[in-house]
Amino acid sequence: MHPDLSVAIAIFLAAIATYSLRIGGLLLADRLPDAGPFKRFMDALPGTILVSLVAPGIIQAGPWGMVATVLVILTALKSKNAFFAMLVGMIVVAVSRALSGL
Repeated sequence: MHPDLSVAIAIFLAAIATYSLRIGGLLLADRLPDAGPFKRFMDALPGTILVSLVAPGIIQAGPWGMVATVLVILTALKSKNAFFAMLVGMIVVAVSRALSGL
């Protein structure tokens, strides 16, 4: 099989799987419970997914990444400004990279 055809088939199948999951979610949404443990689980799911995506990067960044993370969280809680909090984190990472290059 030609490599370009393999890539096209893989993309097509991934698109079918993605949209099937989306449509399935829309069709099943009315049947999910509005209260109880399952509802609490579903409400917490986006946060846990975000943590699972961000945590490996924080750990890989080492101590500076952890310092940046703590400062981002504290800045976000204190200022209620997500953009400013991200800016603080980027500055910490930039300074750490500049210091490691010396």
